[in-house]
Amino acid sequence: MSTPVTTAAASAGSLVDEAEHGRTDHLAGARHDRRGRVRVDPIYYWFLVPTLVLFTLAITVPAVLGIFYSFTNFIGFGDWEFVGFTNYVAAFSDPAILASYGFTFGFAIVTVLLVNVIAFLLAVGLTAKIKLKAGLRAVFVIPMVISGIVIAYVFNFLFSNSVPALGSGLGIPWLSESILANPDLAWLSIVIVTAWQSIPATLLIYIAGLLSIPGEVYEAADIDGAGAVRRLWSVTLPLVSGYVVINMILGFKNYLNVYDVIVGLTNGGPGTSTRSIAMTIFTGFTGGDYAYQMANATIFFIIAVAISVLQLRITRGKAAI
Repeated sequence: MSTPVTTAAASAGSLVDEAEHGRTDHLAGARHDRRGRVRVDPIYYWFLVPTLVLFTLAITVPAVLGIFYSFTNFIGFGDWEFVGFTNYVAAFSDPAILASYGFTFGFAIVTVLLVNVIAFLLAVGLTAKIKLKAGLRAVFVIPMVISGIVIAYVFNFLFSNSVPALGSGLGIPWLSESILANPDLAWLSIVIVTAWQSIPATLLIYIAGLLSIPGEVYEAADIDGAGAVRRLWSVTLPLVSGYVVINMILGFKNYLNVYDVIVGLTNGGPGTSTRSIAMTIFTGFTGGDYAYQMANATIFFIIAVAISVLQLRITRGKAAI
């Protein structure tokens, strides 16, 4: 025998079912026509079409034209003729271009390792039970909001004036000379400045990863007698491995495009010892080597695409982010 409560509950349930069914029918009617074909709301086209037009005019068309001119002897103006793969063959045997690739990849590898090690250790410290950790997090992300070229000019002054003066005052000969004037050490200044600017973004990703680890995992490790180093190596690192992979790949790909920091610090010098791929390409555009450097840019584009595909394959299945 049904009670008033159960009868009311059943009635309410049927009303909810009818409402949900009606709402579903309404949404289905909005998405399908009478023949069952999917309809797209016109508002989507108002957002999609302008974006596609701007992207095509600003990105796709210049890229296609650049690739086209890479098969010519075009210098940026005037007449031109097709030369086939001549520019590409010359690029692969050009010592200046090969040196720029060597510097850029070496710089990217060193910087990505330095940034991730420091950012991870800082993240571990800033997620520990310490006082003022929220304020410290805010302080550490300040470099992220400053322009790279501004940071580079500030450090240029420090490396050229303040550091040598300090070295002279302390009587340290190797510190009394500007690192920017040393062909063998100038690249270190670029690594230092790039790392100083890049660590905050990497730090935030690691903090997010560390905060997602359940506290019960560490409690179980404590019960098993694991020390701080053991917990870090056997618990923390495996659980944030996805974040590590993503940070490493994204960082490496971004560092391959280094340009503004080099302009503000060394401008590619001393000589061409710190000239990156991007700087070599842009310098060639204004030096009458437009088609030649477009071939170089096309090669660099293919490398970047290959790295992106590798990134997608590696990060596929990673549940870090």
